[in-house]
Amino acid sequence: MTTIGATPIGSRFPTVGLLAALGVTGLVLLLPTPAALPPEAHRMAALFAGVLVLWSTEALPIAVTSLLALALQPLFGLTSLVADRPPTTGAIFGAAAANFMSSVFFFVMVMFAIAFAWVKTGLARRFALWLIARAGTDAKRAVYVFMIGTGLISMIVSDVPAAAIFMAIAVGILDKLELRPGSQFGRAVMIGIPVAALIGGVGTPAGSSINLLGLMMIEQNGGARIPFLHWMAIGVPMVAVLLPVAAWVLLKFFPPEIASIGDLEEIHEERRQIGPVSRDEWKVIGIMGTMLALWIASTWVPAFDTFLVAVVGAVAMFLPGIGLFTWKEVQGATGWDTLMVIGGVTSLGQASSQTGLATWLAESALGGLQDWNVVALIAAVSAFTVVIHLMLPINPVINAVMIPPIMVLGTTAGVNPVLYALPVVFTASCAFLLPLDAVPLVTYSRGYYRMFDMFLPGLVISAAWVVLMTTLLIGIGPLVGLL
Repeated sequence: MTTIGATPIGSRFPTVGLLAALGVTGLVLLLPTPAALPPEAHRMAALFAGVLVLWSTEALPIAVTSLLALALQPLFGLTSLVADRPPTTGAIFGAAAANFMSSVFFFVMVMFAIAFAWVKTGLARRFALWLIARAGTDAKRAVYVFMIGTGLISMIVSDVPAAAIFMAIAVGILDKLELRPGSQFGRAVMIGIPVAALIGGVGTPAGSSINLLGLMMIEQNGGARIPFLHWMAIGVPMVAVLLPVAAWVLLKFFPPEIASIGDLEEIHEERRQIGPVSRDEWKVIGIMGTMLALWIASTWVPAFDTFLVAVVGAVAMFLPGIGLFTWKEVQGATGWDTLMVIGGVTSLGQASSQTGLATWLAESALGGLQDWNVVALIAAVSAFTVVIHLMLPINPVINAVMIPPIMVLGTTAGVNPVLYALPVVFTASCAFLLPLDAVPLVTYSRGYYRMFDMFLPGLVISAAWVVLMTTLLIGIGPLVGLL
């Protein structure tokens, strides 16, 4: 998670964060082990608590914390329970590392390459300029266009690059208008762009690594495979409804102080300078079109696995005759810290499930939910996932913390556990309350809005998210076999 503009206390005072992590770990270890909790699950809880503090405070770089989480599993005597090997240090660490290198890890890595292809060839900026040129000069309409454009790109490209592309164009317009931090229009646009990126990311499973991490964890914990098109049956309506709703909410909270964004001649001039669609852009369009077709076809042909299609699509971009970039260029555009967090979360999630910690959490903390009405249950799980972003601002961690225990709860209640887990997977991207997630931090660093400017409009948008997602899951989910 990038922390420009909102540095956690642990990264400013690393000793404080480290001491807090040690204190929390020690406290959990010293607490009496509950009767129903296996000793190894107790140690797993202590390790998980300490790692969560380090991730949240960033006392250590988050990638380093992920490696530490891997190394501490054998030291805490945990990983012998997640591998059918003798309890030697090499075998135990090997098991932890095997859980670290999941298919999601490689998916995220190749999606960085695919996003870079959009940016390097200019295709993403061409689309953004084309959309903004059609917005006209009305300031309110411009907010809608910025958000709809960001959301549409984010359905295929990762959230952070999608937000960065539109932020760069927005900054140019704001500078031209001489609108500085404090501008209502600046607030609406700069909050709207990351909100739209997060909303757009739920449109398809490939729209965000969080989606695929959650779907993988559902399968690992006994749930059924969720086909690509079935996800889209929920995700696309969410994007179509939430994007205009979110723009409307932001304009109510931050009505622009200007009626017009001025002459768009510079936008038109840049479009003229870009010229016709280049050969490299057509290559990206062709490869992405093929990938999308195969992803949709995977609904009926499981061999077209989402992960496999992404890897093959990225490899195709390196082939002779295509050659969209070099490996060194891709290395520089890859978010290695994000990859390390994905790996650490996956490894810890597997360990917590297989040590029995997830089962205990489900029975002790969530046991009453199985008696709730299904509508109230989905809404409650979604609302809790929204709120937990304030304590766990790293979205993959939310999946790891919530999905294993809640899947156990569903199985114990005798219902399809996917019913309990899908609200978590969908809502893990709903990080609208404070700019603590990597996506809003892209625009927060520009200074156009303050930390708590996001809270009230974000609360309204989050409530709309919970209501809409609950309605779609109950209404459409059974029709496509999701529930």
